[in-house]
Amino acid sequence: MTTTRTAPGQRRRPRHVGVHRTLPALPALILVLLAVAGPWLAPHAIDTPVTAPYAELGGGVPLGSDQLGRDVFTRLLAGGRALITTSLLVAAVVTAVGAALGTVGALRPGIGRVIDRTADVLMLLPPVLGILLVALSWPAGGRLAVITAACVMGVPYAVRLVTAAAAPVVASGYIEAAAVGGERLWYLVVREVLPNLRATLLALFGLRFVAAVYVVSTAGFLQVGPQPPAADWALMIRENSGGILLNSWAVLAPSLAIGLLAMSVNLAAAALVPVSGRKAVTTL
Repeated sequence: MTTTRTAPGQRRRPRHVGVHRTLPALPALILVLLAVAGPWLAPHAIDTPVTAPYAELGGGVPLGSDQLGRDVFTRLLAGGRALITTSLLVAAVVTAVGAALGTVGALRPGIGRVIDRTADVLMLLPPVLGILLVALSWPAGGRLAVITAACVMGVPYAVRLVTAAAAPVVASGYIEAAAVGGERLWYLVVREVLPNLRATLLALFGLRFVAAVYVVSTAGFLQVGPQPPAADWALMIRENSGGILLNSWAVLAPSLAIGLLAMSVNLAAAALVPVSGRKAVTTL
């Protein structure tokens, strides 16, 4: 009978460590599932008044009603799907584009200087101003204009982060050997550098999702993108801010939902980062 021995000084990893790492991801998963399934769980129609405007809690409206007498709980359940899908799309695009440009910039310093200077210019543009510029120049863009603005605002930060993380990998001996051996640029990016940046890219995706939630919510509050009577968390805050003293839950409920979504996804991404890559992520 053979037994597996651990090397001197090497600690055996407990089996329950993987379970403990996935537990922080459960709140984000539950919140996302609720937001996606919310429109089917809503007890009333999102645009139909069911009681008096700004009615108090109770009587079939557990969170009261909004400025038109619509059920706040119904609109809360239905208002998260668009925000989550849009933010996920923005985070995925920004992470992918940032990973590609950042790695190319680290491998080719000449191209990297051009990318860095362009990123510096875009980083000087405030997100709100960027949203308004894209939306006003693209009046019929709607949500697509918001996605475009969020991606343009997020890519420069992603490029900077990936470039800093890729620099030590590019300087390693095996990357130099592969480049001297005649490997193409795309091969170095996809097969040699990016697989060593999994922890950084996962953390970057979490950060970009939180930033996308902020940008998309700001656009919704400014009524750039979703328009009344659509059920949208940011739009709910804007529509009911004037009656916050009459029914505070019409504003507090969507505000808490946005905050919990951003915080839970960020914690989930941090918990899922591989242990071997956390030191590299925290030093960026």
